[in-house]
Order: sequence, then C-alpha cells, then structure tokens
Amino acid sequence: MQLRLKYLISAVAALLLVLLVGLGIHQHTHFNRNTTINGVPVGGLTAQQAYDKVKGTKRVNKVYLNGQLIYQGTATASGIGHRDRAKFDQALKKQATFFPSSKRQNVLVWTSRIKHDPQSAAKKQAVVNRLQQLNQGRQAPVDAYAVLEHGQVKLMAAKQGTQYDQAAVLKQFNQRAANGTVRLTTKRQHPLPASSKTVQDEKKRLEKLTGRSVSYKVEDKSYHFTTADVITRATYRNGKYHFDTSAVDGRIKEINRAQATLGRAFKFTTHDGKVITTNRKGTYGWKISDQRAGQTLTQALAGGKKSVSAARDVYGIGYTTRGTGYGVTSNDGIGDTYAELSIADQHVWFYRDGKCVFDADVVTGANNPQNETPKGVWYIMYQQSPSVLKGKNNDGSNYASKVQYWSQFTNSGCGFHDASWRKNWSKTAYLSGDNVATGGSHGCANMHPSDAGAAYHALQVDEPVIVY
Repeated sequence: MQLRLKYLISAVAALLLVLLVGLGIHQHTHFNRNTTINGVPVGGLTAQQAYDKVKGTKRVNKVYLNGQLIYQGTATASGIGHRDRAKFDQALKKQATFFPSSKRQNVLVWTSRIKHDPQSAAKKQAVVNRLQQLNQGRQAPVDAYAVLEHGQVKLMAAKQGTQYDQAAVLKQFNQRAANGTVRLTTKRQHPLPASSKTVQDEKKRLEKLTGRSVSYKVEDKSYHFTTADVITRATYRNGKYHFDTSAVDGRIKEINRAQATLGRAFKFTTHDGKVITTNRKGTYGWKISDQRAGQTLTQALAGGKKSVSAARDVYGIGYTTRGTGYGVTSNDGIGDTYAELSIADQHVWFYRDGKCVFDADVVTGANNPQNETPKGVWYIMYQQSPSVLKGKNNDGSNYASKVQYWSQFTNSGCGFHDASWRKNWSKTAYLSGDNVATGGSHGCANMHPSDAGAAYHALQVDEPVIVY
C-alpha cells in the first residue's frame, strides 16, 4: 500500500513537472493573451508570428484625445522591416511572465521609419491645436516662488488653475507615437508647490543676497550701497535673477547732481585768463543711467563683489551715447585737452595737455538765428579727410562743398573745415550776412586752407570744444 502511494505521488510530481516545464516553454515562446505590439494584438503568438502580423498590418494613423478623434491621416505601411525581427524577441522577453497573464499591455517596437513618420508633425500639431482650444477661457496655474522684498525673503503660495498640461500630453504622444492609433488623455497642469526643491533652492539663492554690500566707484569717489539700497524686489526663476532696482534711482540722481557733467554749465578759464561760465547747451559730458547702475550693482551683489566701477553705466548725447569726459576731473571736468572758440574774437585755440599747440583765425556762423554758431560745450564727433559737406542754403537750395579737412562738433552739423571759396577773412565777416564767400558761414568755423590741416591734426575724437 505504501509502495503504491509512493508511485502515485511520484507520478503526480512527474506530471506536474512536465506541465510546469511545458508551461514555462510556452510562456517564453508565446505572448500573453492581452499583449499588443504597436497597438496590434499578438496574444498567443510566437515572436515570428507576431513579427509577421505587425509587419503586415497597416498603420491607420489616428489620434484620439479623451476618446475623441482629432486626427485621421492616410493609412501607411507598418514601418517594420526584416532588420527589426530581433526586436520582437526582445518584446517577448519584456512582457513574459512565469504564469499566463491577462494583464493588458502594449509593447512598443520603434524603427527609424516610425520615428521619422512623415505624418508625425501633423499629428502633433493636431494635439497642440486641440489643447489650445480646450484651454481657451481656462485659468493657468501659478507656481509658488520666492521673493526678496524690503530685505526679507518670503515664499508666495502656488495657485491652482484649470488649464490642461500641454507638455504632459505631448509627452504621452511621444511615448505612444509608435502605435498606429494613438490614444491620449488630458491632465490638469499642476503648479510647482512651495515645498518643492526648485522653489526652496530659489529661496536659498535670494537669502544669500541679504546683508551684502558693495562700493560703487564714480571717478575719484566711492559710495556705499547695501542690498536694501539697490533691490526693491527680486526673484530667482529658471536659473536667472530678476530685479526691480527702482530703490537705487534716488541715490543715482544725487550722485549725478554732485558729479555728472552732461547738461551743466562749466567754469572755464579762457586763453587770456578770464573765468567764464559756459552755456548749459552742448553735448559734451556724461551722466549715470539709473537702470544701468541698478544692473551693475545687482550683478556685483549677486557675485559677491566688494567694489564695482560706474564707468560702464554712463551715457551721453549727440553722435555717441556712451558719454564723453568720464574720468576727467581737472578743469571742472573739461580737462587739459580741448579746443576754445571765441565768437567775439573770431579765433580758435587748440590745447593738448594744458599747452596751446596751435591757434588760428576763423569765420563763424552768420550773426542770425538760422546760421549762428551755437554756444556751449560740445565734442569732436568724428573727423574725415577729405569730405563733402552737404546741406541747404537759406533759400532752400541744396549745396555740396568739397573740403580737405572736416571735424564735426554739433548735431546740427557745425564743425571745423577749410573754406577755399571764402574771400573775406576779416574779424567782422560773420556780422555781414550769410554770403558764403564774404559773410558769415552756415554755422561752421571756416578755416583758411593753410591753417585747416594743422587744426585737423591738433584735434582728436571726443575732445571738448568750448564755444562762447
């Protein structure tokens, strides 16, 4: 009896072993019942059979969003070729289980033809268009963020929205595009919470700015700025700082009143020792831009710098907007290299490093509002040799005059140049009308051809020209 029982147990065990071996072989050579490849059912098929079926099944090229058909293209070949056969063996291993499984799963087999599907762009655009339609009138969520205000860093809570997340849906599309029929579902776009690592890192970045200070050097003077003096509000998002620096505007205005030279009168000592106050008109000089200063100071604070120069923050007017004379502190900001033009004397003196290197008689603009040479402190905008001077006469006719030497110093076109056509070089020529040969000029400082070359070489670009 015991012997029979042993034989029976052995037989059952042997049968179970055979069944398990057979089941294992079947499971490793056939796809599970509810498996699909690229959306094509392959349940119960071998790798070869699945390959044949998927290869022979056309791609219908349909896209559904939330169950609604949003794109239907023309059917195309499967995109599967003989080189892709091994991928089906890999797909079989990927879905294999020891016991039969009814779990639904879709295995993707990507090929170069599928990846470069000519209809792919149109499908994706259909998804984008539909999402844009669905999002019309919906509220976008607002991520939490850190902000620095009044010297303190605080966190602003996230705000939920109702818009669908386009990036998430397109990610689905990219993951499932190997299927002939692509089925997508919308997801709400969720804001970044204050507890997220991203927002906490932003908070730490801003906290590093607090308590810092920087020295702002303007020519030969330095000014102390703290974070609170410079930054009204700051955020750090997507790897970049965003600053509101309106807090600095008042301080920059004070510095400009104390040091800037643009638009102010100069105390000037003339060739004969007289001290005059120049006209406020003119283009020579510089001012600090509060916007540029804010950028320079915030960059210094963010970078941990202790000192920074204002040199790149200045601006000017006229031919160049970068400013002229910054760093020049002698002679009330004019410096020791300049041209001095006296209308009363009808004479010009050229100074280099405090020494007069050349002087000559000139004929300036005719003594009337249309042509008079404007008083003020200007600067040499550019020089050209030879040149052609173009403009209009008082009667409206055009003129074009060839000159050998030209050095312009006003926006209106006044400059130093030779005047070979001039016949009257007297000290009173400018008082006797606007005849270009015998009267005053159109505003320029006419020079005798024998003097113009030396004057041209005695000048340099950006050099101040004092007209009084």
